[in-house]
Amino acid sequence: MNRKRQVSRQSAYNPALSRKDLLARERGTYLKKWTGRLLVGLFYPNHYRVGMSNLGFQLVYRLLNDDETLVCERLFLPESTEPVLSVESGRPAGDFPVIFISISFEHDYVNLARFFLATGIEPLAQRRGKTIEPGNPLVVCGGVATFMNPEPLAPFIDLFVVGEAEPLLPVLLTYLRDDNRGDRQELLYTLNRDHQGFYAPTLYQTHYDDQGRFERFDQAPGLADRIDRIGLETTDSSAHSELLTPETEFADLYLTELGRGCSRGCRFCTAGFVYRPPRLWDVEAILKSLDERPDTISRVGLLGMEMINRENLELIADHIGSDGCSLSFSSLRADKISDNLLKLLRDSNLKSIAIAPDGASERLRRVINKQLTEKDLLSAAEKLTEAGLYRLKLYLMIGLPTETDADLEEFVALVQHMRDVMHRIGRERGRLSEISISVNSFVPKPWTPFQYHPFGASGKLGSGETFTARKALQNIKAKIKYLRKSFCPVPNLRIKFDNPDQALFQVVLARGDRRLAQVLLNMADSGISWKQALKRQGLNEQLFATRQYDQTSSLPWSIVDHSIHDQYLWDEYRRSFKEKATLPCDTELCRRCGVCID
Repeated sequence: MNRKRQVSRQSAYNPALSRKDLLARERGTYLKKWTGRLLVGLFYPNHYRVGMSNLGFQLVYRLLNDDETLVCERLFLPESTEPVLSVESGRPAGDFPVIFISISFEHDYVNLARFFLATGIEPLAQRRGKTIEPGNPLVVCGGVATFMNPEPLAPFIDLFVVGEAEPLLPVLLTYLRDDNRGDRQELLYTLNRDHQGFYAPTLYQTHYDDQGRFERFDQAPGLADRIDRIGLETTDSSAHSELLTPETEFADLYLTELGRGCSRGCRFCTAGFVYRPPRLWDVEAILKSLDERPDTISRVGLLGMEMINRENLELIADHIGSDGCSLSFSSLRADKISDNLLKLLRDSNLKSIAIAPDGASERLRRVINKQLTEKDLLSAAEKLTEAGLYRLKLYLMIGLPTETDADLEEFVALVQHMRDVMHRIGRERGRLSEISISVNSFVPKPWTPFQYHPFGASGKLGSGETFTARKALQNIKAKIKYLRKSFCPVPNLRIKFDNPDQALFQVVLARGDRRLAQVLLNMADSGISWKQALKRQGLNEQLFATRQYDQTSSLPWSIVDHSIHDQYLWDEYRRSFKEKATLPCDTELCRRCGVCID
């Protein structure tokens, strides 16, 4: 085996680069001979630039290639109409008898359908032949999207890996390396029956009621009715960047994972629930990963800063600073800003700092269980500006449960106060301060307390009640119009909105079932819109996105068992309407949700 150790310092991603040019700019690539090895193609359903920014994808690439009995090569969606070829050797996807898919985001689902059509691999698992071989591969899928709700992709997939890669891949590879593994269905049945964390959808049949709503699963004899999600308990080295290249969204940035999940329990946040129990890795494991950073890379990105305590964060910050590195992260919790962290942020020459109020008002932040006050947010703005960080980015969601015009008005006033604080400090120093706001439509996700709530609705509807997707979009667009008008005359402030129609499609995919696979195929094959494809299949948005669920509703994602009590999620949903706070997870003492019950 040869693992490349050099990385080019050339800049700016160029989509016209050839495969060999991309390969030449990488560091950490595994180059192996094919003879005598199991051949695995690892597909990320997006372009190279996007896939190479995904830490989970990189982790799986390394875990697979650490096994000397197999060779794993990466596959990405091409930039244009060229064929899907592996990065390492330029082989077509059809040459691999096993295809692994790593998928994290709903909007990439249609790209998976495009992959099958582009490669000639049979899209539907039910139609693949008994023998696992090139051109007729075993299709294995994992990633956080699949253990939120695997069902929209279920007709495409032979086997889902339900959970985290580290504990599950060794079990799976034991079977894949066995020349006597049997035919496809025998292998799938054995894995599904004998091991937790593996789900073969062809062994489970779905049923719907006379209104077209999901009703139940029937499994093959001898199989469990639900699939346990499996997680990594601990590690001596936290996940970190394995492949480095300037041809990515995070060019020359070394990512390091601080833990998995989040203890805060924000009611909209999937990561706070599907990764339970929250696990913060030992500082020694984090520092060990940081020490793997190549000398040529001087920027470090930390993932999971929401959960880490101030003492450990300062230890890590000191370690990064002593190595002469700068720090990067997606957002900073407004109530966790220490003097040492401010110093590191200032020395990192960051262009901007992001914090996430998420809810427009203090009342709404109580609803979503994000315990940040206006005082916390104003204090954060002041401290950051005092430290010489004059550009602040705010993340806001609109369309949250119970949201009213008064909440949006309070947000407008908050931003004005922040701007006044920042402008005063900047003016004293002869510097211009800036605020940018990223506004996204709230998307109710499986396995969160808000999974029951209809998209675009402020209040709670009756059980099973729906309202039109058109009305939902009107509600969201009215909020966008108000914010745009309110901030339009404000100097040195930029605001960006997501597309509500695409947010609606994301809800359809997030809360959907197996019937969406044909929708995705139609979109990929004919280029029609998702709304046209839904209609062609006799489906509509109300069936998935704008329907009110309750604790008795049959939910297609319940095939996965996260050990979270259904009643706990329902109670948390009801608590949100009373603005009641729920304390962060304490895995030593708390037994509320069911995950930590022995």
